[in-house]
Amino acid sequence: TCPGRVICKLLCSGEKEVDLAVQSAKAAFQVWSQLSGMERSRVLLEAARIIREQREEIATLETINNGKSIFEARVDIDISWQCLEYYAGLAGSLAGEHIQLPGGSFGYTRREPLGVCAGIGAWNYPFQIACWKSAPALACGNAMVFKPSPFTPVSVVRLAEIFTEAGVPKGLFNVVQGGVATGQFLCHHPDVAKISFTGSVPTGIKIMEMAAKGIKPVTLELGGKSPLIIFSDCALENAVNGALMANFLSQGEVCCNGTRVFVERKILDAFTKEVVKRTQKIKVGDPLLEDTRMGALINRPHLERVQGFIKQAKEQGAQVLCGGDLYVPDDPKLKNGYYMRPCVLGNCKDDMTCVKEEIFGPVMSILPFDTEEEVIERANNTKFGLAGGVFTRDIQKAHRVVAALKAGMCFINNYNISPVELPFGGYKASGFGRENGRAAIEYYSQLKTVCVEMGDVESVF
Repeated sequence: TCPGRVICKLLCSGEKEVDLAVQSAKAAFQVWSQLSGMERSRVLLEAARIIREQREEIATLETINNGKSIFEARVDIDISWQCLEYYAGLAGSLAGEHIQLPGGSFGYTRREPLGVCAGIGAWNYPFQIACWKSAPALACGNAMVFKPSPFTPVSVVRLAEIFTEAGVPKGLFNVVQGGVATGQFLCHHPDVAKISFTGSVPTGIKIMEMAAKGIKPVTLELGGKSPLIIFSDCALENAVNGALMANFLSQGEVCCNGTRVFVERKILDAFTKEVVKRTQKIKVGDPLLEDTRMGALINRPHLERVQGFIKQAKEQGAQVLCGGDLYVPDDPKLKNGYYMRPCVLGNCKDDMTCVKEEIFGPVMSILPFDTEEEVIERANNTKFGLAGGVFTRDIQKAHRVVAALKAGMCFINNYNISPVELPFGGYKASGFGRENGRAAIEYYSQLKTVCVEMGDVESVF
């Protein structure tokens, strides 16, 4: 990998290309939607098998595409094929229900596909997000036109090739490339039935506005500023591991990261000391090396934005306990890379910008607290509601606290675990709708009710 250099050029899809992609998907939908769930299942299983078989090659492509460590990219690819397998398993069991009515009459419901769905992905998990969106969409009988982020356009093209190899009808999963304009053409297209978007809150708002004009359902998986609550009765080493997982995966570029780390005052010093020690040991550098644990941030403007947050935090009184500076690897080929050292901020207050706004970089803010009631109130005092976590040995307290957290994805004594069997999504400004689990089926299908009269129609006229 050569950071800061162009690896390939792709043409932006204009209105004409988007229309061609949608029309092609619409034609494929006519064939795919008529197959039985079991027939669709076999194709999805074959796609999962190909991904599993080509795990190393796709992970390497993803690392070059995004800058994350090869170690993490492999995990992303594993989650991707597991997602396809999971929805392949559900495809054959999708069903409605039969309801008995008076006099031998009855009703039944049918779960039917929506049509052509638009998927708009983010740059932090390019391949995985494309699988999270396409697997339930295709399992339900839909087609999908997917637009990856212009910063990470490459790996999704490989997914499209894999679906074709696996036997989906030509055009069932199409990829269009580009930025805002391409996304707008996709959202406004009259033949797009639904939009699923992962990204920032401001873009989510715009997508919702565009979808409203065509009365299209949307799934929005947006930003977060999630709380991670560490009680004094936790297993300290476990809590430190959790805090690192909650802040530094994918260079901190994760929407559900637990970046507000609330630590009970009794263990504040011990926890902080251990977190700083461990953070300083994180190996930053060439993401293709096996022992690298943190690669490069996505691009220079984003790196500068994250640096700006740290500068502002210092001005507002936060203390940089470690990291936060730019990192220049020894390898001369990497000297233009967008690297920084993971950062831990102490002396943080709830009203600081670094505590209120999503940084989307490797920056952890530590905040002391004294009581359970106080920390719940502070944890919920945010416009976001994507995730939250708690570390404690008191299991009653753990369940009590997560029940009180206004967040869609909560973790007890772990963090940033995303099994495909569990629904994923947020509350409040973090969006609505769910990815993964059985819940996603609801967002990629529609319910038809059929009422059957077995006697004569009784007219009131």
